[in-house]
Amino acid sequence: MKVVVIGTRGIPNIQGGVETHCEELYPRLAKMGCDITIMRRSCYIAENNKINDYKGVHLKDVYAPHKKSLEAIVHSMLCVIKARMLNPDVVHVHAIGPGLCIPFARLLGLRVVSTNHGPDYDRKKWGKLAKSMLKLGEWCQAKFSNEVIVISKVIANILETNYGRANTQLVFNGVTPPVKATTQDYINSLGLEPKKYVLGLGRFVEEKNFHQLIEAWNKLSDKHGFKLVIAGDADHEDDYSRRLKQLAKESGVVLTGFIKGEKLNEILTHAGLFILPSSHEGLPISLLEAMSYNLDSLVSDIPANKIPSLSEDDFFHCGDIDDLCLKIKQKLDNLKLGREYDLSLYNWDNIALQTLEVYNTACK
Repeated sequence: MKVVVIGTRGIPNIQGGVETHCEELYPRLAKMGCDITIMRRSCYIAENNKINDYKGVHLKDVYAPHKKSLEAIVHSMLCVIKARMLNPDVVHVHAIGPGLCIPFARLLGLRVVSTNHGPDYDRKKWGKLAKSMLKLGEWCQAKFSNEVIVISKVIANILETNYGRANTQLVFNGVTPPVKATTQDYINSLGLEPKKYVLGLGRFVEEKNFHQLIEAWNKLSDKHGFKLVIAGDADHEDDYSRRLKQLAKESGVVLTGFIKGEKLNEILTHAGLFILPSSHEGLPISLLEAMSYNLDSLVSDIPANKIPSLSEDDFFHCGDIDDLCLKIKQKLDNLKLGREYDLSLYNWDNIALQTLEVYNTACK
């Protein structure tokens, strides 16, 4: 099975939920005998990441302008042309923005599997024109893909209600059981103590609501000696990310920047509480990761965050800073260290098998 992957910024060690998804999924498919080529966006490839292969996956860097309104569509169209030259069995298109390229791919005779990671047009960073184009991409994905994968039932319902696409394939995001860090040099360098900090993790975009997390944190009268840490950064530095960093600095919040590998492992291993205040998610890998590290969790009550293993006291009303502040207080008053969650639905090995089944169906 020869597969070309379009829509991700790239792997390895590139920030983003789709990127983490691809970094976990495709090496597994390569081990299962698939010939996988991932098309990476040139503007995200650092000098030390200019490699041709990663864990059996072929990597090709294709031009993408470093401009958020153009990079996905320009890159994706160029990738379709290059994919046609490679003559794959399947082209796998991730996310609805790159979905705009699917009619072109079908016109060139390519079989397309697409994954809808969520309604990106709900993100606050997009203007009216961009939102319209993203909705068009979602329509193209629903109407022209041979097979459509959705990562949650919420997304499946959107595609059936809005476009009549009822035969989607539900394949969750996954999480790898971690080998927890035994060191704490990195957190010590940040002035942190094990189990004495609250962690937020994600990109610095408005819908992640890290500004609301900081505001709620500032309203707490008793922090129990905890610090607030936010790990992540912006893909494209903008007014919001600059304001967020300034607010964090003024509030004594620890910012780590974008981290992966051992640094991220340490941060997750030693955190006391994980908080995800987002107003928009598909199926948040950061939350699954936190749960895999047995962290007590507090998340916004949007449908995408309603993972079955969580309980009612793990949620706060999205956008309600007072409720977030109250729920943080309740968590810190009665912190549950070493929580056990059932994450059996989110096993990457099973997800790879399910994805291969979708490829086989698309090729019939």
